[in-house]
Amino acid sequence: MIKKLITVFLILFAIAQFFNPQKNEYTSTPESDFILTEKPPQQLAAILKESCYDCHSNNTRYPWYDRITPVNFWLNGHIKGAKKELNFSLWNQYSAKRKAHKLEECIEMINERKMPLESYLLTHGEAKLSDSEIKILTDWIVLLKIKYETTDLPM
Repeated sequence: MIKKLITVFLILFAIAQFFNPQKNEYTSTPESDFILTEKPPQQLAAILKESCYDCHSNNTRYPWYDRITPVNFWLNGHIKGAKKELNFSLWNQYSAKRKAHKLEECIEMINERKMPLESYLLTHGEAKLSDSEIKILTDWIVLLKIKYETTDLPM
């Protein structure tokens, strides 16, 4: 009985490998991209790409284990959820008020070390933000947030 269950499981697992979600990969960076439009210093752009862009943009660098179903569906769910919250590839489609709000959320999540996610850091240790990177990044985001908060002020 156990051998039959294991055999059925292995057959179903093998068949599942032929089904994959659509990848979050694009050949070009849109003009509405956060880094292109906000032009952060090179060090900050590198931090954003390393620690944020895999989940919060339209271009993910996939790890080797993404080829395994059901892991690929789990990763795809995380990416879709992250992009729903904030998609750096669509930055210029947000209003100034929404940009300021998203930047406030970024500051909060980064300072509380909720981003990048611990589950992401398990396999992407290079994305872990040091205290100095957090300070540099959040100081710059605060200035950018002020810019968008003042954009909505009546003249």
